[in-house]
Amino acid sequence: MKNQVALPGIAVPAPSCPESANERRADSKPETAPGAARVLSPGVPAAAPVVAPLEAAAPKAAPLEAASSEAAAPSLPDSASDAAPHSINAPEPAPHPQEGLAASPSPDSQDAHVLPAAPSAPEIPDAAASASETDNSAVHSAPGTAARPAETASPARPAKMQRKPATLLAEEPAAESQTDDWPPMSEILQSFFIFEPTTAEPSPITVLGLDCARPRGLLDLTATQRALLQEADVICGGRHLLRELTDAAEEKSPADQGDADARAPSHASSPASASASTLDAYEDNAGPHLLKARLLPLSTPLQPVLTRLSQMRAAGERVVMLADGDPLLFGIGATLVRLLGQDAVRLLPAVSSLQQACARLALPWHRVICLSLHGRDDLGPLNAAVSKNAPLCVLTDARMTPDFLARHLLDRGVDWFRAHVFERMGAPDEICHNLDMAQAASTSFGPACTLVFVPADTPRRARLGLEAHELAVDRGLISKKPVRAAALALLRIEPHHVVWDVGAGSGAVALEAAVLAHEGRVIAVERSVGRAMSIQENRRRFGVAILDVRLGEAPECLPSLPDPHRVFIGGGLSGEDGEDILGHVCLRLPVGGRVVASCVLLDTLCLCRNFFERLGWPVEICQIQASEGKELGGDVHLAAMNPVFLLTAQKPASDGAVQKREHE
Repeated sequence: MKNQVALPGIAVPAPSCPESANERRADSKPETAPGAARVLSPGVPAAAPVVAPLEAAAPKAAPLEAASSEAAAPSLPDSASDAAPHSINAPEPAPHPQEGLAASPSPDSQDAHVLPAAPSAPEIPDAAASASETDNSAVHSAPGTAARPAETASPARPAKMQRKPATLLAEEPAAESQTDDWPPMSEILQSFFIFEPTTAEPSPITVLGLDCARPRGLLDLTATQRALLQEADVICGGRHLLRELTDAAEEKSPADQGDADARAPSHASSPASASASTLDAYEDNAGPHLLKARLLPLSTPLQPVLTRLSQMRAAGERVVMLADGDPLLFGIGATLVRLLGQDAVRLLPAVSSLQQACARLALPWHRVICLSLHGRDDLGPLNAAVSKNAPLCVLTDARMTPDFLARHLLDRGVDWFRAHVFERMGAPDEICHNLDMAQAASTSFGPACTLVFVPADTPRRARLGLEAHELAVDRGLISKKPVRAAALALLRIEPHHVVWDVGAGSGAVALEAAVLAHEGRVIAVERSVGRAMSIQENRRRFGVAILDVRLGEAPECLPSLPDPHRVFIGGGLSGEDGEDILGHVCLRLPVGGRVVASCVLLDTLCLCRNFFERLGWPVEICQIQASEGKELGGDVHLAAMNPVFLLTAQKPASDGAVQKREHE
């Protein structure tokens, strides 16, 4: 199809029917000098027979002709009319869309010279957009440049057969489309040049549990576990787990400097050199594999290492953390979930040491109390657990060994358990011990044992209302049973509380308080060596493991004690340090904490009452005056007990006086 540019006052036919090359050459022979383009005289209308065949041959191309007539409507300025030819019959463009030059006339005609561009281009219909772009590229080229000659001129195609430019969208059927379906330019620009930023969440840290009762080398793992480790960028874990995984010698990594990325490829901890002979032996269908990951030993304190792992995860690296058995059973999994959140951690547990030990002993492990003293110093959970008379599994380390724990419990009268100790569980040289508490206390064990206490006898327990003859008492210094009952009621002890018994005497109040605070801790403070030894003996008699005995003067020995929830003061307030003891107790009590002072002398009662009134604490005073029935002359005689005053105070919510008080 030929595109045309019309000038004012000139009608130019738009032939679209196919013609032979000879006919087109005959029609296009110039009547003037050769090489000049055909120019129609101004004002002469186009020949009618030229348009008639168009209508007869291609009746369906009427919209195209209408578009051509509409394209001829714009006119050029007068200055442009004088400088440019009146009409240009442009040849059909070359088929390649990137061709920037218009095709020239047939080879037997003279080369056409490219004319200078007009000041403004006429508006081009949508149907002729593709051909006009090619023609405009030739018109807008530099003046005096000859157009590239076409090889062979092809006959013009009907409007229905015109080449349609390729689009980014799906093409519609040709029979239904009369115009090109180009998408809007804004969509094209957006699809090619606008890139939406990706906010994909980094992959979570995988915590891979390894069975503690089977070999944990790379060759001994399951296919899924091996795949996780081989795809990882960083593998973190305890040094013993990393050594077992790679069968390598002691690492010489710069992990002590806190930088695992600084490892050289030839380093002993590098995957390429760590037990290469063992790793080379592994083969599957894909051939031999080596760990490409960097090895990061896990050491204390954990926070710097965990911070680095979080940074690696944010950078897109795949991190795998190795753990013993179930990562959530006193393992690193709980720490990672607490610090990073559950969405940032993927947990893959294995069989734990608790399950393995219970399987060896045929114990239903859902009834077993499990504790970990690995890297811990607090024996409070162990002391509280033995009072429940249930199977108890303890994870030990090189400090908290089974023999040390057995001696600790025997010192507190806990001797009704059998101790089952598993050393190097799962290893070829695994050792299993079945001992009583005395034998366990005198046997040496290795580090990292699994200890299971199984009840073998009826436990001894303390109770409320202990009789005086059941206790070891020094010179009769024991609170009477009615006084103990009233004092414990006023204290309102809860199971998890920490209770102080200051001036404990024989420890009767402390023993009965331990019955109520069975999940907490009771501390008896006594300055007399003889009475302190009596308290220890009473503790062994009743197997009260949560009772601690402190020998020392109050208030000097009080700062080293844990903060109390409840305090009973049975003596020592009548001396010079009475107010100092009360002041320190009030400072350590939390809001809502209660203190009960037992006063035999009126001066001691007045001292306590005045002290708490100055602080603004509410005070309750109760006198206990009871009589005890005794046989006398074949009958019962009520022997009166000495009256005792119990003063109770509770720390209010708004208390600033204690903190501001200065002790002289």
